[in-house]
Amino acid sequence: MDLTRLWTSLEILPDIHRVDGVNANVYLLLDENELMLIDTGMPGSARRIIDYVNRINRKPSEIATIALTHCHVDHMGSAQQLKELTNAKVAVHREDAQFVLGEKAQPSPKGALGILFKAVSPFFRPKPVRPDIVLNDGDRVGELVVIHTPGHTPGSISLYDSERKLIFVGDTVRYANGKIGGPSKRFTPDMNGALRSIGKISRLEFDTMLGGHGDTLKPRASDYVREFYASLQK
Repeated sequence: MDLTRLWTSLEILPDIHRVDGVNANVYLLLDENELMLIDTGMPGSARRIIDYVNRINRKPSEIATIALTHCHVDHMGSAQQLKELTNAKVAVHREDAQFVLGEKAQPSPKGALGILFKAVSPFFRPKPVRPDIVLNDGDRVGELVVIHTPGHTPGSISLYDSERKLIFVGDTVRYANGKIGGPSKRFTPDMNGALRSIGKISRLEFDTMLGGHGDTLKPRASDYVREFYASLQK
């Protein structure tokens, strides 16, 4: 059997691909001359991402920017390796920069999971990476506007395209199995901040929501997010 025939491109929207099999959702945005990655998956995911780029007949050297939605290991785990392989510039919000750089330890999950997390973290610790672009609310990464959505981490961001009416929300909002939810409470040190961030997202207009985990929500995605946020106020 020719296994190459079993491979299919995961182009979820025109010029937007999702790379599966790297734990968190990694998105690849195509432009005529360059590529952008949003998040990088767990440590050890770089080769799978590079292979995907090659399979769609683009060059890894075309990856110009790696935008991190937040500093958790399943989202930044392969950032350093991909930076070395592609010479891309890494962009992260100011409030998460020290975590990505390794100057501050990331907080452990709550409860018994936190004890387990501390025990296994040496085996899954990502290589620190020096950000080339430090982001603030309202900045632009390519055509995307940075929306600071803290709570899950201090520097969590969403990336919004008003023209195409789509938003990348990292782990601030999740859509899976037909249901919308917020971030995991065990991995979110500031749930009140996370709820305010969901409210911030709910005031935007978008047709498609692309999360850090789970499924793509479309169409009328902002309507569903507004309904979810309203339910949290009851």
